Amino acid sequence: MEVLLYTILTLCALGVLSAVILYFVAQKFRVDEDPRIDEVEKMLPGANCGGCGFAGCRGMADALVRQDDISSLFCPVGGGDCMKAVAAYLGKAAAEKQPEVATVRCGGTCEKRPRTNDFDGAKSCAVASSLYVGETGCAFGCLGFGDCVVACAFDAIHINPATGLPEVDADKCTACGACVKACPKMIIELRKKWPKNRAVYVSCVSKDKGAVVMKACKAGCIGCGKCVKVCAFDAITVENNLAYIDPLKCKLCRKCVNECPTGAIRLVGMDPLPKAPKAAPAAPAAPKAETAPAAEKPAAAPKAGDAPDANKES
Repeated sequence: MEVLLYTILTLCALGVLSAVILYFVAQKFRVDEDPRIDEVEKMLPGANCGGCGFAGCRGMADALVRQDDISSLFCPVGGGDCMKAVAAYLGKAAAEKQPEVATVRCGGTCEKRPRTNDFDGAKSCAVASSLYVGETGCAFGCLGFGDCVVACAFDAIHINPATGLPEVDADKCTACGACVKACPKMIIELRKKWPKNRAVYVSCVSKDKGAVVMKACKAGCIGCGKCVKVCAFDAITVENNLAYIDPLKCKLCRKCVNECPTGAIRLVGMDPLPKAPKAAPAAPAAPKAETAPAAEKPAAAPKAGDAPDANKES
């Protein structure tokens, strides 16, 4: 009995001694945290989406407090207003950044990009992309298994069953970039968000030549360059058989939309420009009328005082 009692007392003494040692060690190596980090974290939206480049809003708040220059930091969910409020609280300057929205650059619907095989594996874009080009003849198009849908924490993107393509709800999209990172085909891009969700962009990322593109997808870009010729703002370039519209230079004039022969340039939120009527063929020129020969002029009457002709009989 005494052995048991001594054992219990010894263990209790060791426990108390260890607790005291741990307490002093914690005090010695304690890291004092700036209380402003808690306040900044409360000002952030708390989505913890990783769109800012940090694991969560806590990491973003810590960076905002510790860095003197926060121009490279931006919270896509909170947007410009949130960053201005944080900058005003910290007494720092926040960089201005235009709002963006995720844009799916693929127009290969089930109708325009027919399936050539059936993938009988895990319904994941990442898995399918690692094994082969996809269920269609286009090696650049959307696989349609919805990895972007799973990655979106804001319910802003869904697969349209009729087209087989993801569609973005611009009102819900926060431009966090999660869907961009999740897409193995890199067909989702963050582009400038226009008022009333208007947009003009090339809905194709294929770099194949025109003949190959048309065999695989009737809505692909063939790199013809007609859109470049009509753009007055130098916003369109063609590289590697693919046209690209710079959202920062584009003025939404819509001229390129009518010029695209395959419909690869997509117009959202606006009506297309009326197409100019084709010029009617010129009518054949009427044959010239033949001119009648000039009538002989009558002989001039003799003037008074002229001498009569000597040969004329009187």
